[in-house]
Amino acid sequence: MPTQKTTKEVAQLSEKFVRLYGTEGRFLQAPGRVNLIGEHTDYNDGFVMPVAIPLRTAVGIAPRTDQRLVLFSQNYEEKVEFDLENLPDEPRRHWSDYVVGVAGKLLERGIRLRGANLLIDGNVPQGAGLSSSASLEVSSCQAFLELSGIALAGAEMARLCQSAENDFVGARCGIMDQFVSVHGRKNHALLLDCRSLSYQHQPVPQEVHLVICNTMVRHSLAGSEYNERRRECEAGAEFFATKLSGVKALRDVSREDFEKYGGELPESVRKRCRHVITENGRVLEAAAALVRYDAKHFGQLMKQSHASLRDDFEVSCRELDVMAELAGRIEGVYGSRMTGGGFGGCTVNLVRSDRVEEFSSKVAQGYEGATGKKPEIYVCTAADGVSDLK
Repeated sequence: MPTQKTTKEVAQLSEKFVRLYGTEGRFLQAPGRVNLIGEHTDYNDGFVMPVAIPLRTAVGIAPRTDQRLVLFSQNYEEKVEFDLENLPDEPRRHWSDYVVGVAGKLLERGIRLRGANLLIDGNVPQGAGLSSSASLEVSSCQAFLELSGIALAGAEMARLCQSAENDFVGARCGIMDQFVSVHGRKNHALLLDCRSLSYQHQPVPQEVHLVICNTMVRHSLAGSEYNERRRECEAGAEFFATKLSGVKALRDVSREDFEKYGGELPESVRKRCRHVITENGRVLEAAAALVRYDAKHFGQLMKQSHASLRDDFEVSCRELDVMAELAGRIEGVYGSRMTGGGFGGCTVNLVRSDRVEEFSSKVAQGYEGATGKKPEIYVCTAADGVSDLK
């Protein structure tokens, strides 16, 4: 798996910036993420446990003398321009939406932005559920802030970037992706309470590696299925609020409450609620397992999470299920589950360090044999959050 940009790669980006704009730029970077456990709980005010990964988006920036915003994507080899005094009101369904959305939210907040030239280069796979969008949002936000000489607290930056994706791009994501892209810590998972935004860094056991298996099936978080799941969760919360006092989200509903009243819900809404309520419990159990360095129990909870996402939340797909089933047959694998919004993307696997090579080979062969698709496999450890590119 690619790690932080090497000195050579940074030099190449710097040279490209000079060729594009005739001046030197300052480079920032923000990571993607993989979620170990706690899926579709973040927008229900619940608990999640992601890690930042060493795949990230780099943004170089330098000021202009006018109010133009000029963006060049190294990945697409494409340049686009905007007027900071007249930014678009609606998304173009284009990679630039994430940057424009962040700029617009900063302006709404009263932060005066300077015209700027930007060079964007990312290696977070798109559509894989590893949050390339949050990586771009957070790195762009930090670049704008650096150029303006303004600092925001980490939680404020995460909220702003989330609102850009919710309100401008149109994907109703929760706070998790942006939050861990800001607050990630090397060799640690992040246990986040998505309501209070209180968090703890918890060490990932040294004897395991995180292995991410990309099914190569693309999905879009802005798609109708993701937003429909969120609407179903909101409907469930509204129902329980009529039965129980103090219910603002599914976070406030206990398993006992669900067993007592859940039978009155339409089947699809009942299943969505059951996933979220049980998944919150699994995250807290998983956090306790990490404290005990109990990778075996953590892995069992991952397996339960995948089954719940497949059967109750119905966001898995054949390729994800095949990948998880293959992992479960290999010695040294503590747990495997789909990660991200679903309908494709990746599985995350907790693998004993001495079995990683064997695991990667067997999964790749088995998956290609079963689906005809060649997966990408990334072996990684947890990384730091947004920072200067070095």
